[in-house]
Amino acid sequence: MNLVVTGGRGFIGSHFVELALQEGCRVVDIDKMTYASSDNLPFDSNPNYSLIKKDICDLEHIPPCDAIINFAAESHVDNSIAGPTTFFNSNTSGVFNLLELIRGKVYNRPLFFHISTDEVYGDIRGADSVETDVLDPGNPYSASKAAAEMFVLSYSRTYDLDFIMTRSSNNYGLRQYPEKLIPQIIYCLENNKKIPIHGDGSYIRDWIDVKENVKAIYHLLLNGNKNEIYNISSNNHLTNLEVVQQVCQWYNIDDYMQHVEFVPNRLGQDTRYSISSDKLKATGYKIQESNGLKRF
Repeated sequence: MNLVVTGGRGFIGSHFVELALQEGCRVVDIDKMTYASSDNLPFDSNPNYSLIKKDICDLEHIPPCDAIINFAAESHVDNSIAGPTTFFNSNTSGVFNLLELIRGKVYNRPLFFHISTDEVYGDIRGADSVETDVLDPGNPYSASKAAAEMFVLSYSRTYDLDFIMTRSSNNYGLRQYPEKLIPQIIYCLENNKKIPIHGDGSYIRDWIDVKENVKAIYHLLLNGNKNEIYNISSNNHLTNLEVVQQVCQWYNIDDYMQHVEFVPNRLGQDTRYSISSDKLKATGYKIQESNGLKRF
């Protein structure tokens, strides 16, 4: 299978590229190499891998392929609050450009596989969110991702463009940039710094191992129904303080609170994300649900 992956040098994208190459795919990676991209990756010398250094907003053509898997995105919520324009450009305008390039193909249009986020649902205080729920993004990052989703859906209906879309819960694992919670905790512990935690640390996220997430994405690429949206989660709900506690245990630290510094809430703070993966399971994929974080 010939794949074009955007953002394949980033955190989640690089793990997907690694898996796709292991499965025998040929991958053309389009990445503009931002601060969060990796310069050196295990698959750099793989003959089935090639890299095009390009911003998806400026892309003028798409290499021949069976599918485009779009991981390219700005993803740090705090950065989106400080500078939302960058997020609109990358996460919304970039997707619009990809859709326009696909629309322009008369023959052999590739499948557009778009990677979104559970944050588009906004605060979830009751039952888990399902794919048909109304979106309620609460910050510029999630709004830019929700806007991109609307373009995907509209292009599918208007121009008969085939897509699959996934909304994943919080990923963690190797190669994640230190601005994210778990690598930030690790950095602080290893450099004798206080761990900044928003509010009182009670905000809840569902955490999934990045390798489990990309396995589910690859499964859907092969087995998912076209023009459908799928949630991906592992039913692993933790407060931010519980995340700190578990990572501290990796370092044999019991009194984790002595390493915490509470900081003001970010603007528009969402208190809880929680999504159902029942639709994914109905495709035959057995999600590896977990109870706590696995050390990596």
